[in-house]
Amino acid sequence: MVVWCPDWPVMGPQEGLPAGTAVAVFDHGVVLACNPSARADGVRRGMRRRDAQSRCPHLVVADHRPEADARTFEDVLVAIEGLSPGVAPLRPGLCALRVPGRKFYGGEAEAAAVIAERLVDLGVWDVRLGVADGLFAADRAARRALAQDVLIVPPGEAAAFLADLPIEALEAPDLVSLLRRMGLTTLGAFARLSPADVHTRFGSHGALLHRYARGLDPHPISRRTVPPELTAVLALEPPLDNAESVAFSLRTTAERFVADLAAHGLVCTTVRIEVDSVPHCANQASQREVPPGVLAGTRSWVHPRWFGATDLIDRVRWQLSAGVTGAVDAVRLIPDVVEPLSDHADSLFGGTPSDRVVRGIARVQGMVGHEGVLAVGVQGGRGPADRTLASPWGEQPGAVRPADRPWPGRIPAPAPATVFTRPSEAMVVGAEGQPVMVTGRGAVSCPPERFRSSSNAPWQRVASWAGPWPIEELWWDDAMAARRIARFQVVGVDGSAWLMVIENGRWFTEAKYD
Repeated sequence: MVVWCPDWPVMGPQEGLPAGTAVAVFDHGVVLACNPSARADGVRRGMRRRDAQSRCPHLVVADHRPEADARTFEDVLVAIEGLSPGVAPLRPGLCALRVPGRKFYGGEAEAAAVIAERLVDLGVWDVRLGVADGLFAADRAARRALAQDVLIVPPGEAAAFLADLPIEALEAPDLVSLLRRMGLTTLGAFARLSPADVHTRFGSHGALLHRYARGLDPHPISRRTVPPELTAVLALEPPLDNAESVAFSLRTTAERFVADLAAHGLVCTTVRIEVDSVPHCANQASQREVPPGVLAGTRSWVHPRWFGATDLIDRVRWQLSAGVTGAVDAVRLIPDVVEPLSDHADSLFGGTPSDRVVRGIARVQGMVGHEGVLAVGVQGGRGPADRTLASPWGEQPGAVRPADRPWPGRIPAPAPATVFTRPSEAMVVGAEGQPVMVTGRGAVSCPPERFRSSSNAPWQRVASWAGPWPIEELWWDDAMAARRIARFQVVGVDGSAWLMVIENGRWFTEAKYD
């Protein structure tokens, strides 16, 4: 049995967006996956970004994050394992398992219905299942099934089911192109060739695909190893209402949490801390009648390196100090993100921030919120604001544009020291007071003679200037994001230096040089 969740890479990027929003995930500038709204506007897998945005100007673009896809698909694997053990993940969004025995659910259709219902409870609405003698045929059956339904290929009929499918179902572009030129357009036509001739002409890989087309699948399901249970729980009896007392009691649990991860060669970079509490009691006698604790606070903490026992204790103390009311009767440490220890080992010459710096920044982050402390960096881009990279402290920045690309139209070094969040309206004029303009070919109407850096700044003469650096971005998207600008470096007689931009005949000041 194959369980297929279509468009899985799009599941994460479309969360929080209005229903019907067109979303596509790109990998190296090519559409990897898109949702039904994008497909309705003509976006297709394998399409380049420019073509996709020309067909769907309002398309929401997201970069592919394979590690996030695998992490979110883990919930699906765990849910299916709760119903039938021995799940084999094929890729995020696709997994296989042996069909559960009839004595558990009554048959293939009943087992598929139970699995589909469980995944719908998780919020996975589009789930399709296929059942066949082999993995390849079951995968093709799942792709022809309806949403929340199953297509069952009867035993011994895999070859007949596959015969009418197009040759593209092999997902081998080079071989498919050759077979089409030979006039073989279906799997059935390919299957009718002699196995010996196929092996002679196309080699071992072609022979394997030929077996697939004949309904013979030599690959058994390789069941995954169920990940270990790494959550650590501290139960407090009686409950404690002092943060320092809870933190002291947590030490052994935190050390065991870190040691269990290390035993599997892992470290935790993101931990979720859940705190259960009960109301305060007037006296000890009434405390016995207090109902079980309820979840009073949960929060995810990110570490720029990885969590040690002391780090975990600090985070619990800060979380309790932030406003958990009542006496605490349970604390759970749940590893949200774990990574191999080898990826976080110290280099020969160090290079990681000191523990005191990390703890100090983490404490501030606990006080002002996760998004309140940012780490800054530089990425690729044409304008100074485009090159700014800011992400919450401890998180790996996503969708980083490479800084070593040419980026035509980028201003030369040095970079301006101050980049304004909102460019201020400015003015640059020529010798006779006429506004300086830039033609569509990048020619300047007249040399700049005077300027003012904002509407309130005084006029001053231009000591020197450089430019223009014209840029035309998203020219095919006139209704949404098309932009034609030109940047100038302008130095006043008072020694001040500015980065100014003209767009649609209006001047703005983007940044200032020191």
